Amino acid sequence: MEQERIWTAALVVIGDEILSGRTQDKNVAQLASWLNVQGIRLAEVRVVADKTAAIVEAVNTLRARNDYLFTTGGIGPTHDDITVDAIAEALGVGVEHHPEALATLERYYATRGGLTEARARMARVPAGAGLIPNRVSGAPGIHVENIYIMAGVPHITAGMLDALTGTLEGGRPVVSGTIGCWVAESEVVDLLRNAEKAHEGVSIGSYPFFREGRTGANFVVRSADAGLVERCLADLTRELEATGRAVVAGGI
Repeated sequence: MEQERIWTAALVVIGDEILSGRTQDKNVAQLASWLNVQGIRLAEVRVVADKTAAIVEAVNTLRARNDYLFTTGGIGPTHDDITVDAIAEALGVGVEHHPEALATLERYYATRGGLTEARARMARVPAGAGLIPNRVSGAPGIHVENIYIMAGVPHITAGMLDALTGTLEGGRPVVSGTIGCWVAESEVVDLLRNAEKAHEGVSIGSYPFFREGRTGANFVVRSADAGLVERCLADLTRELEATGRAVVAGGI
């Protein structure tokens, strides 16, 4: 009997601060969890320093033996954010400013001091690349060939992964459901974590907002199993209501 193909992905975590221990990486766990929901296996992870040669070698090795390669870190506005240049070198292409990324950054920084030369660096992409939407902060992620270049800050990475949900070839179709609640995200972190653990095969995205002088959040539950999504939403709704909070089906 023919075996079902297993689609795989690798992750390159880029940053001296990770290797030094100054920063603890959280992206491995959240990427693995997200990939599981997509029906893709995280097969290997490599952590490399902010050195062009190390990034080039890791990228070329891992992208060749996996269906997808993700990178996190090194795409900020400073001179030592070299991920884009290193990946362009790995691919044998130049670096260019993406016009859509520039326009996005101009809008984002219009009320935040304007688009400086340093901030414009975050619009640089390997030639021919596309963008990964970033609803959390101004700078988008980057997609080129089978490589997905993302921020190192975990909650920004989470937003980029959310934008990619259901778009990777080879993965299972993903269904989702949303509820909203007027609650600070920090007050329900443990509740969300426990709900995710209790419903293996789901991922829960939390998207806080501030409106009308109030703090709230929408919670999106995703899985390849529609029934599992419904059960998780029902349990999460019950847990939130047990704390005296009103829950809005479909989100706020």
